[in-house]
Amino acid sequence: FVKLVHNGIEFGMLQAIAEGIDLLAHYREKLPTADVLNCWCHGSVIRSWLIELMETMYREKGCLSRVPDYIEDTGEVNWLVEDALRMEVLIPVITQSVMQLLASRNRDLQLARRNVEAAEADRLSARARPNPNLSLSVLALRPHIGIGPGADPGGATDTIVGLSQLFERGRKRALRGEAASFALDAARGDLADTRRQQGILVAVAYYDLMLAQERLRVVEDTVGLLVRTVAATEVRLAAGDVAQSDLSRIRVDRLRAQNDLRQAGAERDRSRQALAYLLGIESEADRLVAVDAWPSAEPTTRPADMRMVVDRRADTRAAAGRVLAAEKVRDLARALRTRDVVVSGQYERFQGQVTNGTVGVGVSVPLFVNYRFDGEIRRAEAGVGAARDLLERTRAAAVTEINRAWTDLAAARDRVQRFDTALLREATRAADAAEFAYRNGALGVIDLLDARRVLYATRTEAVAAHAELARALWAWRAATTSYEGTE
Repeated sequence: FVKLVHNGIEFGMLQAIAEGIDLLAHYREKLPTADVLNCWCHGSVIRSWLIELMETMYREKGCLSRVPDYIEDTGEVNWLVEDALRMEVLIPVITQSVMQLLASRNRDLQLARRNVEAAEADRLSARARPNPNLSLSVLALRPHIGIGPGADPGGATDTIVGLSQLFERGRKRALRGEAASFALDAARGDLADTRRQQGILVAVAYYDLMLAQERLRVVEDTVGLLVRTVAATEVRLAAGDVAQSDLSRIRVDRLRAQNDLRQAGAERDRSRQALAYLLGIESEADRLVAVDAWPSAEPTTRPADMRMVVDRRADTRAAAGRVLAAEKVRDLARALRTRDVVVSGQYERFQGQVTNGTVGVGVSVPLFVNYRFDGEIRRAEAGVGAARDLLERTRAAAVTEINRAWTDLAAARDRVQRFDTALLREATRAADAAEFAYRNGALGVIDLLDARRVLYATRTEAVAAHAELARALWAWRAATTSYEGTE
């Protein structure tokens, strides 16, 4: 247990180090991260072997995006979180670090992160200035006479060294950088929305596992009760208190319940596998156990300004970012009609002039006599229209999702309240009364089995209602989650 706690502390430290490095990487100016880590290794209160390892890896890889974001682990810290839940000890830092590790293994999130990295690289390229061109030319090559200066000046060659530089006009580089920045914002919004969607899928899978576990528990209780009832009825049959047909009916119900038990076990295993796949821990599927309680059916307030909620969602912000990026691309296409200038200079040494040469300069501009980039401009304008259409469609889908989530949440809450306040209580009371009457000979087997079946069905439906409420509550929170552009 002491080793488990040690590993839990290590997880928390690793998560804190990773978050700090991420902050350094996103600072508005480029920071010497490797040097910062080296500084932290000497005299800092956070100096540690983990910091030293991070510095070594950072210097080896050169940047944060090249440092591997996936590591294998034994799952021991997961056991520590389970122990903490049983001991009712709060360990939010360690728990969050485990959740971040699991989230980092999600395949869709990994793909979204790669798209962000690609957008960051595109922004670097877009902001770069054009490189100058250096040229070297050798003219008047006459192999039959000889190459280079010598006794015969006719065999000498002309040598030209030139340097040219493209100067972009019409704010082309600035427009490229702005378009890439907006595209990066959109990619980060996509990452946040992917995290939101994957959170919904994980929550649904988790509550499916809870539902499967609860159903298995209900079936186990029912099977145990029927096994005891069969044993008691066999004794009563031997004493002549019941008929053989009554015992057969109870045995049939027991066999049916045992079939339900096997099916419930299989459903639990499938739920474990589905959740493990989303978490990227397929090898640990058999150890997954849902330990939370069902969320309460407390009332939820509907936002007054629905448009603000929609505009703050990650998917909407990503779509809005693509509109801004498309507008900059359109402006860049229009800027193509602004002529760029190429300035060049050269030094030329002529035949027979070893020490003397000439210097020349030149300027070139394109002549738009055949084509004025009409196709590029129209294509960019179509891109703006498509981006705006996508934004409106995203907003409409968000409104639909929010309204559906609210409706589902209200219906699920009402259903849970009916089960908790009336249906489950009455079914339990009727089953208890039937059990009492049967034990005292005042009730037949058929009526007893009917009461048990009603209780079994009610308990099963009540568990399903709680699972439905949990999913609906999570879907509502995800549908109304705001994204502040910090991914």
